[in-house]
Amino acid sequence: MTLDIDRARLLQRLDDFARIGGTPAGGVNRQALSDEDRRSRRLLAELALARGFRVFQDPMANLFIHRKGRLAGRPPFVIGSHLDSQPTGGRFDGALGTLSAFEVIESIEDADLETDLPLEVVAWTNEEGSRFAPGTMGSMAFAARAIPETWSELLGTDGAPFRAELKATLDALPEAEMRLLGFPISGYLELHIEQGPALEQEKIPIGIVDGIQGTRWLDITVNGQAAHAGTTALSFRRDPMAAAVASLDTLFKSIMPQDERTRFTIGRFAVQPGSVNAIPGSVVFTVDLRHPEPSAIDALEMKIRNTCVAAAEVHGCEVTFRRLFDMPPATFSEGLLNCLGRAAARLDLPVKRMISGAFHDALFVNRVAPAAMIFVPCRDGLSHNEAEYVEPDDAITGARMLLASTLEAMREIASSKSN
Repeated sequence: MTLDIDRARLLQRLDDFARIGGTPAGGVNRQALSDEDRRSRRLLAELALARGFRVFQDPMANLFIHRKGRLAGRPPFVIGSHLDSQPTGGRFDGALGTLSAFEVIESIEDADLETDLPLEVVAWTNEEGSRFAPGTMGSMAFAARAIPETWSELLGTDGAPFRAELKATLDALPEAEMRLLGFPISGYLELHIEQGPALEQEKIPIGIVDGIQGTRWLDITVNGQAAHAGTTALSFRRDPMAAAVASLDTLFKSIMPQDERTRFTIGRFAVQPGSVNAIPGSVVFTVDLRHPEPSAIDALEMKIRNTCVAAAEVHGCEVTFRRLFDMPPATFSEGLLNCLGRAAARLDLPVKRMISGAFHDALFVNRVAPAAMIFVPCRDGLSHNEAEYVEPDDAITGARMLLASTLEAMREIASSKSN
């Protein structure tokens, strides 16, 4: 049998899974550890068991589908993504990568091809972080080989206890064999939609992802003095809003315009007491800062701090800073990236080397094994939105690239270990 992706089967699977948690607007609400998430996990497990694959889960409810290889004692090569979504998410974010990975393992099985290494498909738990924060919980715990104790007391946005929902998810799939968290793997590939416009605009079907840029979140509070809006002259004002706006005006005009790789976003902005006729007493805002170089992130944070302090002094205010989140950048395995390049050449596919602006499960897996990512275009670069869309031809091309890359990487790894 010719080894290739079954186009009709993959597109049908994407439709089938999109109905689980499907929204009237055509998107998906399948948040982590919810009933909908459990239904999608069950469907994937049932499909795997029907093909004779073994199904495992670990204490973090990461779901694994195992196909044996000739070298049974060697760590498996792993491909996959996630099945959970944003509350008003799209039908391709995560699911395309997971279902394409399952299509790869099915296509190899259809062809009765014996691989040297065992091959596994993974659906990581809670990549999105929309119901329980932080995101990428499953891969984070896998890389650390432990579930952080602080997670046990987490509550979801709906008030649901994380510990109870995790147990319910594990209990809902008794057919899955339990295995240790963070077992050895030989490598990892993840297919994902770009979540940006570059590939579509440049009409390039495949992105080979070099790495993931670092992310740092800051919480900044500017404290002034609340006072009457009508009676307080300028010389007597200690206005934190004026200080915050002056800071942000400088930062917006300088940070991103000076470096196209930088991402600078103010996502939250709160004013207290929030009265129409009162000068605020305090202003609190967040900064989402991203860059592929750790030293650049440090320098940018210092610029933000200095700018805010200077503006606060001018307006008679004080400013405090708190780091909410700090994710170092990841550089993916050059060996795996070379495998992706050879696979693309074999398929005669144009590619673009690129950095991921969003973080993915591959970021954490990269800490314990060689990892890399493949991007496919999405319409208008839109994601985390019910209108998210991937052309069927692009989905199939991505799955074919994943199949060719997986086989190339497994041959490379098996050969290098045997020499």
